[in-house]
Amino acid sequence: MNKIHLCIDALTADVADKLAQESCATVTEALQAFMQTKTYELLFDEKSLLYVESAEYVFDMLLAEQGGNWEYWAEV
Repeated sequence: MNKIHLCIDALTADVADKLAQESCATVTEALQAFMQTKTYELLFDEKSLLYVESAEYVFDMLLAEQGGNWEYWAEV
């Protein structure tokens, strides 16, 4: 596994944990919900460089996506 994939895996776990805490769900439920988002899809697009951002940044993107704030999301 290369360093990019390690970063993506770590970010995925951190964002799922934050989402679980925010939504009072299990980490598994939060991970499943996260995996259905465009933010998650973009995280795996190495050209986006989203994997170099912090978990807080990715989580904020996720919240913006879920809230329908596409202006914020589209800036990335």
